Amino acid sequence: MTTPRPDVPQDLSVPVPPPGCPAHDLGPDGTHRLYGPVAETDPPAMYELLRREYGPVAPVLLHGDLPAWLVLGHRENLEVMRTPSLFSRDSRRWSMFREHRVPDDSPLRPMIGWQPSCVFADGDEHARLRRAVTDGLAQFNRHGIRRHVTRYTHRLAATFAARGEADLIRDYAEQLPMLVMTRLLGMPEESGPRLVAACLDLMKGTETAVASNDFVADSLRALVRHKREQPGRDFADSLITHGSGLTEDEIVHHLRLVLIAANETTVNLVANTLRLLLTDRRFRASLSGGQMTLPDAMEQVLWDAPPVSVIPGRWATGDTVLGGQHIKAGDMLLLGLAAGNTDPRIRPDRAAPVHGNRSHLAFSSGPHECPGRDIGRAIAEAGIDTLLTLLPGLELSVPAAGLSTTAAWMTERVTALPVRFTPRRDLDALPVPSAGGRPRAGGQRPPAPGVAEPATTPTATARRARWTSLFG
Repeated sequence: MTTPRPDVPQDLSVPVPPPGCPAHDLGPDGTHRLYGPVAETDPPAMYELLRREYGPVAPVLLHGDLPAWLVLGHRENLEVMRTPSLFSRDSRRWSMFREHRVPDDSPLRPMIGWQPSCVFADGDEHARLRRAVTDGLAQFNRHGIRRHVTRYTHRLAATFAARGEADLIRDYAEQLPMLVMTRLLGMPEESGPRLVAACLDLMKGTETAVASNDFVADSLRALVRHKREQPGRDFADSLITHGSGLTEDEIVHHLRLVLIAANETTVNLVANTLRLLLTDRRFRASLSGGQMTLPDAMEQVLWDAPPVSVIPGRWATGDTVLGGQHIKAGDMLLLGLAAGNTDPRIRPDRAAPVHGNRSHLAFSSGPHECPGRDIGRAIAEAGIDTLLTLLPGLELSVPAAGLSTTAAWMTERVTALPVRFTPRRDLDALPVPSAGGRPRAGGQRPPAPGVAEPATTPTATARRARWTSLFG
């Protein structure tokens, strides 16, 4: 692939990193690296630098200085997402794989190496595999998910509530999604902590990413063997018995897909939403004044700090032109979700509120739009809502300016959220929903995890009243 530098209009209103900024890290051929501690210091600044230099599509280097294109424009991202005939999901098309330039131990392989899942399929095969996933996820509704989230939030909060202080990333955000997802997938709860560490490592693309990926895959193969001997009513069982006739490998890889994608994205959504609520006085005032709900605040986060910044990838099926750049057959394109959301062509004023506007790219678009977006939002919304109710007087224990972010080539989120609140020693005594719901008569089977009986949920008015009590 070539790296031409077209003439790009200079928009002086867009911030640019000063000379010497870490975002200026270059590879041997002068192309910007998208990986490593230097490039990951300030990803938004890197995106804006690339946008100014190249326009809506920019050449970048991945681990091992392998070339790719980063799609920065909102319109261009949608074009790639919605045109599988030009931009395939089959990574076997990548010229770097065909030229044997990707080492076996490359941290890219767990995320980009071809796998028998809907993520790497197009057309009829994609439809067959995705149908098994969407049908399996459809059995879970918000009421049942909220019951599990409430239960685990109580459990996690009880471990630090008496201290009156906590790190909401380490003690809560990084723990909750995996506890819920292992329940929905049908895994034992004790699997959670090790899977949390493995999934975080895998997504960061570290030197141990391949080993972490193997651990996750082995755990899921063991789950499938167990489910064949002792069937239940969860996501794993749904894949095993689905009419799409998934093979053993397809079942394991789709369990892996849902586990990793749902966990990482939900951890980041919870973390970044909590940061917004604790640091941005505009949102605290809006929430307490009754003009904005928690879903509105989450919508702002999905625009400004999406759970995944970059999605790998799409592979060009032939030579084409995108955003003024000449793309060759076999080139890889990275979907720049965070960069596309800040495209000045669609958001000339980033300070303007966006609640009610769901045209963000956080969940992708087209045939590969995230199938679990509703579950992730349900976990995040219920978790934050419940947590803030349990921790009165919640506030940061450090200046907001002292918060830092953790970034990898695909994600970015706040590293820690040290907080203080009124100590509580009564959480263990509070009633919480049971995992299986209320007893059923007549020998009926209990609902599948997350499949609840009809239940009432707080009205918008009741939730606003609760926010008012929390934020004064």
